[in-house]
Amino acid sequence: MGKKLKKPLRGAAARYLTRTQALRKLQLKLSEFRRLCILKGIFPKEPTKYFKGVNKTYYLKKDINFLANEKLIKKFREIKSYTKKIIKAKKKNEKFDYKLLQEKKPTYNLNHIIKERYPKFIDALYDLNDALSLLTIFSILPKYDLLKINNEKVFLCQKLLREFYLYICIKQCFKKGFISIKGLYLNVNINNVEINWLVPFQHAQKLSYEIDYEIMNDFLELYLTLMRFVNYKLYRDIGFEYPPPEENADLNLFGFDSLYIRKFQENYNKEKGTFYFILILIY
Repeated sequence: MGKKLKKPLRGAAARYLTRTQALRKLQLKLSEFRRLCILKGIFPKEPTKYFKGVNKTYYLKKDINFLANEKLIKKFREIKSYTKKIIKAKKKNEKFDYKLLQEKKPTYNLNHIIKERYPKFIDALYDLNDALSLLTIFSILPKYDLLKINNEKVFLCQKLLREFYLYICIKQCFKKGFISIKGLYLNVNINNVEINWLVPFQHAQKLSYEIDYEIMNDFLELYLTLMRFVNYKLYRDIGFEYPPPEENADLNLFGFDSLYIRKFQENYNKEKGTFYFILILIY
């Protein structure tokens, strides 16, 4: 008796995969799959026909094939296996090996993903609304190691925001602001692109456990890299040195006084002093 042939897939079954099928194909855990989808910009799609049931999450098969070629998957597996070695050395109380393994832990960057998702600089500007809002939220959060919110991450958010505010002050591209009960809604125009974001009022924060901070951290990882690229390009366009002085990274406007900033403002023939009021409100 000959081998029984499988019935060829047609319609939605041929174009979509369920999340379980996608995890099996990529050989990833759910948390790793979500992280990869966030970084690559892949989101669930609604099929024309729910061939596996209504309570399933569906993805386009071509998107999953696109993820399968991502080199970050190999890095995730390297870090996962290396983390097991670190945990094993810690349990055995091997202090020397534990310290050595911590120093040589594999790392990765998202530079290739930023270049892939934003081939033109204007594409990055259009996605800056969410990036600025999320960085502003994390910049005022307290340290909480259990939720992967550490001092280094908070300080980096504050530093990148200060760099962006300094550029706005020099270029004088701030247009308007609105004070609400939630905070300050700010609007700037950069290269004819309107950018709006929310700056919450600074007060004692009580973190809610109803929020999935793991997903927020994944988005933050992407937006931190995006913000570095954007700040670098903006500073290069105005002939300003990037990054600003690291020794003054924790100061407003990096310690530059009004006379120094005014010297750069005069090169653009803009209205003077429009951004100082909003800086006072922010800080």
